[in-house]
Amino acid sequence: MKRILRWLLAVSLAALLALAGAYAWFLSWLDAPGPSGQETVVLIPRGTGIAGIAQRLVQQQVVSHVKLLELAAWYTDTAGRLKAGEYLFPAAETPRRALERIAAGRVMVRRLTIPEGLSSAAIRQLVEAAEAMSGEWPKEPVPEGALLPETYHYVYGDNRADLVARMRKSHENLLAELWAKRASDLPFTTPEQAVILASIVEAETPIPAERARVAGVYINRLRKGMRLQADPTVVYGLTKGERELDRPLSRADLAKATPWNTYTVDGLPPTPINHPGRASLAAVLQPEQHDFLFFVADGKGGHLFATTYEQHLKNVAAYRASQRR
Repeated sequence: MKRILRWLLAVSLAALLALAGAYAWFLSWLDAPGPSGQETVVLIPRGTGIAGIAQRLVQQQVVSHVKLLELAAWYTDTAGRLKAGEYLFPAAETPRRALERIAAGRVMVRRLTIPEGLSSAAIRQLVEAAEAMSGEWPKEPVPEGALLPETYHYVYGDNRADLVARMRKSHENLLAELWAKRASDLPFTTPEQAVILASIVEAETPIPAERARVAGVYINRLRKGMRLQADPTVVYGLTKGERELDRPLSRADLAKATPWNTYTVDGLPPTPINHPGRASLAAVLQPEQHDFLFFVADGKGGHLFATTYEQHLKNVAAYRASQRR
């Protein structure tokens, strides 16, 4: 009997030692770096259970064992809190941190940058090409100038129409903020007119430091009743923002009557010609104070400004000479 008891005790002790060893190994595995040597994106669809999640993580080599991860989810009390979504796991993510990331819903955040000065058609192409979004571009037309160009964050499954609505609301909020701080005696009376002029300024210069000066030129012209004579408005009249004009403007283009051609119509065109950014909106509402009425490209990305037509002609000649050189 004593021999049997000693044998049972030895077996029990061996079993306890084995269990303790297995438990220690499990804890070590739980906090050990995973097999992936690079960042890995894993999509967890809605309704996926812990077994399905574990299988996806193993397939993408974030973790090394399905059943162990299922056990780890119960051990760490995350099994009932795992959330659907798109997750970005860093290289060598541990199983514990992977489960904590999913339980906390720290989904991958994507970015979509809308550059200043794009037309609605061009912005639509960017939004429709954005990865991991759902839905379509809004069915109702999106007017030129109604969206704010900037970088927008979204997550997997976000709706395209909702993103466009965010762009529109951002524009409305910014315009209201800037309009409240506008300079006095501006030659226009509505925020919508400010957007029209800002879209022209946006198209005329890519240099932030020039925007307020270019805006000042157009403000001076409006005050004097001079036509704006802005080439980008001619281009928009020809293309409606639906394509790039793949050639220089001709004299015939400048003479062609369209509602946007500021060589042939007085004042502002009827609509914006693109979606201007914050800097251009601010520029037309706080323009630089000066006497310039003309400007022409300087051949280096900027512009030469003039107060008289004679000086402007000299600047034009200097620009053409630089182009020939």
